[in-house]
Amino acid sequence: MMKHFIQATTIMGIVLNKQPDTHQFVIESRSGDHYCINVKETTDFRCLTNLDGINNDRFLDPTNPPQNLAEKIDAYLHENLLVAVEAIEEIQGEKILFDATCIHLLTTPKSQYLFEQTHWWLNQISRMADEWLDDLFGDRRNYTEADFSQLYRTNLNIVGLPTDNDIQEMATLSRLIFGLSSAYLLTGNQRYLSAASAGVNFQREAFRSLSHDGKYCFWAYGRRRQKYGTEWKMLSEDGTDAGTMPIYEQIYALAGLTQYYRITNDWAVFRDIRRTIRTFNDFYLDTKANNPDFPGKGGYFSHLDYATMRPDNPSLGINQSRKNWNSIGDHIPAYLINLLLALDPLPVGRESDADLKQFVQICREMLDDCTKNILEHFPDPHCPYVNERFKADWTPEHDWNWQQNRAIVGHNLKIAWNLTRVANYYLSTGNKIDADKALALATSLADKMLEYGLDPVRGGCFDAVERDPKNGMTFQFAWGSTKDFWQQEQGILAYLILYGKTKKPEYLKAAREMMAFWNVFFLDRDNRGVFFRVSEIGSPVVQGSYINKGGHAIAGYHAFELNYLAHLYIRSLVGLAPGGDENFCLYFHLPANSQQRSINVLPDYFPPGQVKIVGITVNGVSRRAIAEDQFQIHLTESDLESNTDCIIIVEFQASDRNLT
Repeated sequence: MMKHFIQATTIMGIVLNKQPDTHQFVIESRSGDHYCINVKETTDFRCLTNLDGINNDRFLDPTNPPQNLAEKIDAYLHENLLVAVEAIEEIQGEKILFDATCIHLLTTPKSQYLFEQTHWWLNQISRMADEWLDDLFGDRRNYTEADFSQLYRTNLNIVGLPTDNDIQEMATLSRLIFGLSSAYLLTGNQRYLSAASAGVNFQREAFRSLSHDGKYCFWAYGRRRQKYGTEWKMLSEDGTDAGTMPIYEQIYALAGLTQYYRITNDWAVFRDIRRTIRTFNDFYLDTKANNPDFPGKGGYFSHLDYATMRPDNPSLGINQSRKNWNSIGDHIPAYLINLLLALDPLPVGRESDADLKQFVQICREMLDDCTKNILEHFPDPHCPYVNERFKADWTPEHDWNWQQNRAIVGHNLKIAWNLTRVANYYLSTGNKIDADKALALATSLADKMLEYGLDPVRGGCFDAVERDPKNGMTFQFAWGSTKDFWQQEQGILAYLILYGKTKKPEYLKAAREMMAFWNVFFLDRDNRGVFFRVSEIGSPVVQGSYINKGGHAIAGYHAFELNYLAHLYIRSLVGLAPGGDENFCLYFHLPANSQQRSINVLPDYFPPGQVKIVGITVNGVSRRAIAEDQFQIHLTESDLESNTDCIIIVEFQASDRNLT
């Protein structure tokens, strides 16, 4: 029996009942445990706010405010609604008390989740994009390559100011371009497209390294401006990757370029994308066709030695002839899915282009190969978590450097999310066999993470855990019971898209709890940004590198990707009440003199038939779609006049009006 113990804690759960007269209510967490919460006069009832800080509290009638605490409890708390409670837990002998300090209300008075409203994620992505641009460029509203060369910084402190480290990293720049492009796709705000375009030009001109024959493109790690000239950094400077060319940095070079290409179909950007993919397949791919000395076991090696341009050189040390999650799986979300969305079906007028057909086929085969390797090598029959690191022959490596035999929860969720997208893609091509295989692993991992990855009491997911706990408990944490922002994104998207695919209520419940935790605890409302890491109860970790808004591991990417896809998934896969508003719009912008005669506008790989086109506007003129389920929009000569950009707005709607 514990004599006395006091701690701050957080509990998230459904309100089972309330007793206003005794100032108490009971909630049930996802674990099934019940908690009796005491409400005090000083307890704060706080309605969820977005990054704009606008008060969404409409529970009280200002003309007839509550006269006492009992009336206040009765007005704010309603049964069967999800709430998050910050409380002081006090244990004294057999007595346990939870005194609420703050009760976070997550819905409108009509029981609609605030983060499922039509404008929530649009608002969030706009405020984040505005703040990133304001922090870097001040009051500018149009941007040039020179602006990025002079002012772009990877490292920004918590209020958005430059730190002493003024490195300009290529991969974080590309991730910011992805974020800005996604913000434009959702909002049509020209400021975001102007910045994305300037960032693309800067990336291509400042960091691109072409081979002598123009076939291959490698991307430099970064550049650092000095008093006299600029130091160009080809090799990575990051941790265990230092001195090498890690493939994940090359992969993320394409994240921004590909999302931007979806909007513009810019041929010069596309050419660099093709060169980079050729680099992956000729230098990093484990195949004897191009490299007779390789094992030929398939998949991509994680690192190259710059001097020999080989992945098996001993100078790579712990990274010699290694494969890992990033070298295999990151191809899918970073660029492959978005590239296929843009190119498949082939653009009108290029159907007979044999070279383009071959490239699209290469992308399909890469997606197949990455998926096949994940399905065959990553699951562990003796452990709920996937294997993440491998030797050249796919032997799992459980003693590599810092990772050892540890799991990153977010990687398991990322696989579940992306294999569901792949399953939807396969179904769109009529390949049900491979779709079923991908979905089987996605659901298996999602189910396991409900027990072994998600916090069963507070919401959100944990970070690094031991794959083989020695403490007799479900979780044994590698370092701390913290939660990182990017892993919450993977979980939210995984459970949203899996709910849309399977309609399993436990997936929607998990997605809503994770969205609640994200919006309550990860948003930095003071600085219109996102905290990298929080404690298990949601308190921001603001020390060391985790205090920064921008850095090697955080840029305008994951949070923007979450905003972009959460908006799409909620509107199309979760929906509202029957007859509700499940519409959303995407914006595209072809430059003047574009040779493109069509543009593909499918937002993401949904279950076939899940969304349809209900409106198209080209340069301000409405037109009829060829068919609701045809996501390639044909353009005329007049649409593409030589001196006028072509702006296309597409309105989509969930096909199933009975979504709940």
